[in-house]
This record gives sequence, structure tokens and C-alpha cells, in this order.
Amino acid sequence: MAKKSSESPPIYCVRYGSNLVGEMAADRERIAELKEGERIRVDVRTGRVPAKLRFYWAFLRNVVEATNCAPNEKILHQLVKLRTGHTDDVIMGGYVIKVPASISFENMDEPTFQKFLQSAIEFIALEFGITPESVERAA
Repeated sequence: MAKKSSESPPIYCVRYGSNLVGEMAADRERIAELKEGERIRVDVRTGRVPAKLRFYWAFLRNVVEATNCAPNEKILHQLVKLRTGHTDDVIMGGYVIKVPASISFENMDEPTFQKFLQSAIEFIALEFGITPESVERAA
């Protein structure tokens, strides 16, 4: 039987001076539920920027539409991860096989995603001759 996770969803905060303030009302409500003066463990990670992720997927859609290089943006995404080296190793039949790794918010912080995004743009420019700037000009 699988063990249920005891983790609760993260609380997102914004730093103001030396204070951390809940970003959304739900974050502030969860903070208010904590006992005054209680010691709290905080694991600091900068949040990902959803706008950059939306840009990435829109760019992949534009590349697929312009080149028909893949059936859809999800397949192109898998190719990008393989060709940029964003992979995990698995062993199968005694061989090490590279499989595309996850870029989910839980698995990649913002600086790492930024490096991945830059590598993806460079790969697509070299392989397909398309850049974000060329897509903007065509629009």
C-alpha cells in the first residue's frame, strides 16, 4: 500500500524588508493559522515564473506550425529535452538509456529553467532556423 504524503501545499511569500508576507490571501490565511511565536521551518526556493513557461509552450507551438517538425508541441518538447541534454539515465537490459527529464515546477527552479529555456531556443534556432524574434516578425 502506498504511503500518503503528509506534505501540505507550499505557502508562497514575498519579501518586504526583513519580513516574508503571504503572496495570496490563501497563503496569508495559512500563515495566520500558525501559532504566534511558533518556530517554522522555511525552505527557500525562488518561485518559477509562469509567464516564461507559457512563452516556452507558445514558442514550441509556433515552431510546430511553421515547420511541421513534430505532430505537436508536446512531442517537440520531448525532442528538445533529449537534444539539450535535459535527461535522466535509466538502465534497461544492461544499457544506459537517456529519457527526457521533467521541467515541472517541483523538479526545476527558475535559474535552471532559464538555462534550459536558453538551450531550447538555441537548439531550435540551429535545427529549424526559428527564433522568438523571427516568430514575432512573422506575426
